[in-house]
Amino acid sequence: MKTAIVTDSTAYIPKEVRESLHIHMIPLSVTFGNETYREEIDIDAEQFFTEVKQHKHLPTTSQPSTGAFVELFESLRKEYDAIISIHLSSGISGTYQGAVTAGTMVDIPVYPYDSEISCMAQGFYVIEAAKMALSGKKPEEIIARLDEMKKSLRAYFMVDDLIHLQRGGRLSGAQAFIGSLLQVKPLLHFEKKVIVPFEKVRTRKKAINRIEELLAEDAASGAPLKAAIIHANRLEEATAWKDELAAQYPNVEFTISYFGPVIGTHLGEGALGLAWYRP
Repeated sequence: MKTAIVTDSTAYIPKEVRESLHIHMIPLSVTFGNETYREEIDIDAEQFFTEVKQHKHLPTTSQPSTGAFVELFESLRKEYDAIISIHLSSGISGTYQGAVTAGTMVDIPVYPYDSEISCMAQGFYVIEAAKMALSGKKPEEIIARLDEMKKSLRAYFMVDDLIHLQRGGRLSGAQAFIGSLLQVKPLLHFEKKVIVPFEKVRTRKKAINRIEELLAEDAASGAPLKAAIIHANRLEEATAWKDELAAQYPNVEFTISYFGPVIGTHLGEGALGLAWYRP
């Protein structure tokens, strides 16, 4: 059986990796005024953060239409026997539901998968699924493996400015005001498919140290882990952190990823996170 792997742009998997693993990507979009850009196609992360500085208001974000999913699935039907469609958490976007709806409208088995997370944490699932699909594994086997991964996957991130989360409807106005006033750098994570505070930390350095402590808990056994440092236009800081962590944890395979336009709209420039799982 030949299975296609589909994901959305918020997994932020580099184009060369998508192409090498035959991953099919459907984009979400950001809109500045009257101009709409498909992320990872019309605009990349670096261009996005430059564009944000030139506008008074934050852009809006939008999910792919059901029609766009149907069109993609129909095109894949010519070459594949089944489709696994892996998307960002249904708690923060309707993208997953779009895949579910489209799957009922095409003449090919579609297995929508809610990652319950986003960014490279979502990308971990996609890459694993793609490798398994290329080796000929059946959709049911791939889904079972993704469910197994979900048990060990952890991700924490911090934002530089709470106002982006507040404007995007992800944080109440009172929380944003108090957090900014006290210079709180809340550690955030996904719980029950939505973004919630994990802990409140007073400074960026303390937030980074706390994330390191959480990684250390899982890395202490010496078992292999795969991890991604995720940044919002802070490549130099992310690279330095990667080098520091790699020296401490030889059993952890680190990569660097990024918060792209759609997720960056809600987190803001300067956000930093770390995701990992047991392979």
